[in-house]
Amino acid sequence: MAEQQEQLTQEQQLNIELSEEMADGAYANLAIITHSFAEFVIDFVNVMPNLPKAKVKSRIIMTPQHAKRLMRAMVDNVKRFEAQYGQIKEQETTNLPFNFGTPTAQA
Repeated sequence: MAEQQEQLTQEQQLNIELSEEMADGAYANLAIITHSFAEFVIDFVNVMPNLPKAKVKSRIIMTPQHAKRLMRAMVDNVKRFEAQYGQIKEQETTNLPFNFGTPTAQA
């Protein structure tokens, strides 16, 4: 039985490669989320103060099933973060002075 479990664990392992360029990451302080029947699109944006223009730093497209898994993983990680470091205080929401032509989204 232990051998079967070890074999199953080895088969489920995934080797993920992270390039140096991707390891640097990209800062975003806004996420715009839209969806269709088949996919969720999340645009990560860096909005700078007093500038009317902002750039999408990254766009992630995923199935609804993966979006739900991401949501659950984020909820779990926020709970663990707050258990270790204390409650995350939310700032006042601000209205952005521009319209992306998409449904209202929150990040």
